[in-house]
Amino acid sequence: MNIHEYQAKQIFAKYNIPTPKGIMVESVKAAVTAAEELGGPIWVVKAQIHAGGRGLGGGVKLAKSIDEVEELANEILGMTLVTHQTTAEGKLVQKLYIEDGADIKDELYLSVVLDRKSEMPLIMASTEGGMDIETVAENTPEKIITIPVDPAIGFQGFHGRQLAFGLGITDKIEQKNIIKFAEKLYRLYMENDAEMIEINPLVKTAKGVFLALDAKMGFDNSALGRQPEIAAMRDIAEEDADEVEAAKYGLSYVALDGEIGCMVNGAGLAMGTMDTINYMGGTPANFLDVGGSANAETVAKGFEIILKNPKVKAIFVNIFGGIVRCDRIANGILEATKLTDVNVPVIVRLDGTNAPEAAEILKNANIPNIIVGNDRGDGAAKAVAAAKGN
Repeated sequence: MNIHEYQAKQIFAKYNIPTPKGIMVESVKAAVTAAEELGGPIWVVKAQIHAGGRGLGGGVKLAKSIDEVEELANEILGMTLVTHQTTAEGKLVQKLYIEDGADIKDELYLSVVLDRKSEMPLIMASTEGGMDIETVAENTPEKIITIPVDPAIGFQGFHGRQLAFGLGITDKIEQKNIIKFAEKLYRLYMENDAEMIEINPLVKTAKGVFLALDAKMGFDNSALGRQPEIAAMRDIAEEDADEVEAAKYGLSYVALDGEIGCMVNGAGLAMGTMDTINYMGGTPANFLDVGGSANAETVAKGFEIILKNPKVKAIFVNIFGGIVRCDRIANGILEATKLTDVNVPVIVRLDGTNAPEAAEILKNANIPNIIVGNDRGDGAAKAVAAAKGN
């Protein structure tokens, strides 16, 4: 789960992590009031969406007067913001963050992420703040510092010193400040079940104080049950509507750009199915995992969500019966065709528990647009052919 910048900075405040003062607003009038309350003389008007690169997309702008705050708020609020982290359709800006300007001497990059290779939290930092970190990694990887932190011992002084020296910070007071900053950030990461915290840029003022000028945070969905305050920050308006609807029925759904809808049980089988479709010359339209408790209602909902995509020309149902029996899935598919108007060919491959019984059920149904696949490769090939009208 991701949250907005203003929400991340609310969490930062609880850990005494310095940020510029700011106020979230949802109207132009409120933006003007917020600017007057902050006092200026310089303000930053920031679009609030779940994506990075907002500045390059025109969603972060500097204002030097109240009139300019009003003008920029009117321009940014309600715009569709397209960045390198959004789809081509972009995201609608429904919230703004009006923030005090900062006295910037240097811009740095600082983040805490999960390093799956070392199985530890990883502090990443760079002197190239304000730049896209992927670009820095590609062009000047030597400018990225990585410091793994073993959770068994937590953040220690030597981690902080490695960070300060790596960033070229030689002033003793500034070294103390950056070490304290990183220690608080690591504690926030661990205590709130975060998956990622990114500050880009982390600015150093003329007085040697470090400020989180930006803040991006993502959390482990599986841990939200023990993080009720974090869960309450979820903004469904920023999420894909079909993914949200699918989750209500226990379905894991992610939209893709292809023409063959996929309905599979198990994430590994889903990935293998999509790879096989690509290998056979097609492209998957989605990832859809029905899990181990599929029934007619969930299968019908899966069909309904897949068919919302007008690009879908065929659906490949690839189920391995283990937790859920194949005959149950077969009956669910037949019932689903009664509940939902499935107007494209449906290729079904069922294997595992009660697979022969399932094949008989589908065969005896005599539904023209249901095609049985013998195995994953055969099913994928038939789905590609059906999508091409062959």
